[in-house]
Amino acid sequence: MINKLMPAPLRLFILLLLACPAICPAQVLQMAGKNPDVNYERLAQIDSVVNKYVASNWIAGAVTIIVKDGKIIQYKGYGYDDIDSKKPLAKDAIFRIASQTKAVVSVAVMMLYEEGKFFLNDPVENYIPEFKNAMVLEKFNETDSTFTTVPAKRKITIKDLLTHTSGMGYAGIGSKEMNAIYAKARIPSGIGELNGSLGERMKALAQLPLANQPGQKWTYSLSVDMLGYLVEKLSGTTLEVYLRKKIFTPLGMNDTWFSLPANKHQRLATLYSEDEQQHLIKQTKPLRGFFPDYPNQQTTYFSGGAGLSSTAYDYAIFLQMLLNKGSYNGAQILSPRVVEMMTQNQIGDLAFGNNKFGLGFEITTEKGASESPKNVGSFAWGGYFGTTYWADPKDKLVCLIMTQQVPNSHRDLAKKFEVLVYQAMRK
Repeated sequence: MINKLMPAPLRLFILLLLACPAICPAQVLQMAGKNPDVNYERLAQIDSVVNKYVASNWIAGAVTIIVKDGKIIQYKGYGYDDIDSKKPLAKDAIFRIASQTKAVVSVAVMMLYEEGKFFLNDPVENYIPEFKNAMVLEKFNETDSTFTTVPAKRKITIKDLLTHTSGMGYAGIGSKEMNAIYAKARIPSGIGELNGSLGERMKALAQLPLANQPGQKWTYSLSVDMLGYLVEKLSGTTLEVYLRKKIFTPLGMNDTWFSLPANKHQRLATLYSEDEQQHLIKQTKPLRGFFPDYPNQQTTYFSGGAGLSSTAYDYAIFLQMLLNKGSYNGAQILSPRVVEMMTQNQIGDLAFGNNKFGLGFEITTEKGASESPKNVGSFAWGGYFGTTYWADPKDKLVCLIMTQQVPNSHRDLAKKFEVLVYQAMRK
């Protein structure tokens, strides 16, 4: 209790100490005591639902983590890493996070923005000259993959890359025309790519036609791989070295890598698939041109859009840093204002389902929140192999559910997880 007779410096110290839990972000993520805003009996319904999916052989296993008010309120592994041997899936299993790499690289780009390296509306060609005189696909000949083009109506900007409005396509998962053009030019998706360099392939990509005019529409693309190359150009080092020095080491993300160290190989989660009858099968053969154990191999190709592997805990650290307005564990990664910029609508009136897109994230809008329990302003994305995340600034939540299965006829589990999280919140 504060006594008016106490010296002023002592009174100030006590006031700051009392206020700190409300204003000071946790130094590191830790398991919480009982949070009065959480109904733990209802939270346990997550166990029932996920275990049902495991028992039904719809998934092999999953890891979930929920952070509320900067403290972990749930962190579990469910099911199996190996169904045959009944090896449990550990909560610290390392997952192929694929497109969850994009948010990390987008943060890296904005760190360089804060250093005054560029403006968002700068033409990309100022830094990657191969983008000069960009052309847009006009006609495509399916018989030999030849094409005609028309000039781009304006230059591609760095903001276009961050918002997937550059006009580029995506190798392997884009339109049939762009898939064919990229395949002929040996442009990879980035997943499981081990050889060559990002710069070499991105310079080649920059000289290929765009799928549509810059700024015309939102098109999921290799834009963030290009941003990875931009990081290399502006920093003078590889994307791998930059991310480790500037993000992973300061935040304590010790299990996030392009190539896993040998002492972490055994923690790589087994990749599953399913047959035509939707029965689970272990993925041991190459899939879409890559081997399932690619994270345990050494790579020189640091894909900014899909190359990382990580844990639920590590990625929760990354998201908590953003909820903390750019800081975590004593490290200031971004300024609060730039985090705000990244997590607001940056595509204007362009169509993007019921939501909008920021600088690296899907942003929940009022329309989106009318069909999802996530609050307006939540930011989210996921990865090809079955990993999903979101962060909710209003409820101060960080949530991830991670599986390793593709294809997966039961991806609806991720949406059910959303509902299960919010139904356990008291306010």
